[in-house]
Amino acid sequence: MDHGTAVLAQGAGLRERKKAATRRALSQAALRLAIAQGLAEVTAEAVAAAVGVSPRTFHNYFGSKEEAVAAAVEARTRALADDLRARPADEPLWDAVTAVTLRRFASGYADVAETVAAQRLVLSTPALRAHHYQVSDATDRVLVEAVAARTGLDPDRDLYPRLVVAAVSSAALAAMQLWADGTSGAGSAADVLVDALAQLRAGLPEPPPAGPPDLPRPADRADSPDWPDPRSPDRRSR
Repeated sequence: MDHGTAVLAQGAGLRERKKAATRRALSQAALRLAIAQGLAEVTAEAVAAAVGVSPRTFHNYFGSKEEAVAAAVEARTRALADDLRARPADEPLWDAVTAVTLRRFASGYADVAETVAAQRLVLSTPALRAHHYQVSDATDRVLVEAVAARTGLDPDRDLYPRLVVAAVSSAALAAMQLWADGTSGAGSAADVLVDALAQLRAGLPEPPPAGPPDLPRPADRADSPDWPDPRSPDRRSR
């Protein structure tokens, strides 16, 4: 490649990165405004103003505010798949799943609250649900392929990768909702997530009967020597 071609290639790469960054900023702004104000109150002009671009620029990337909000939710799922692929190849599946889930969902209360609010917004808004369902198959497929690659399974024929993705997605959302509601009794969102994933990893065994109030709460079982440790090297899954 000669110098002129290299310069053109670098320029094209920079433009693509800038476009991706603008699209990401617009979708995140649309999501945050929709959570704060309700989707009905959000306009393309307001989203564009929040990012410092023109409404025309917004419409260059998205056909509607619903599409922009759905794109922000979709991006989070794709980021999980990217993180999973980046984990060491010899790391046990459930160790990798626990690590990437904690990284994405347990970084702080604000992030957890926004994740829960985003899911509730999507599920409670018909127009957003329609966009979400349009992209959910594609984003779930990305995660299924990442799990299949780590386990040596076929994403088209084997059920296990699909079960892992469905179970982990539901468990993470349930854990985050419980933490955001403030009723878990756990010290952090990470504690609730670790407990949820440990229970999945163990095959969701039936919990022991509820005891007196001074017994450990379910969220504390992850610290019990009798409860499976999600980081234990001998609990390998395929």
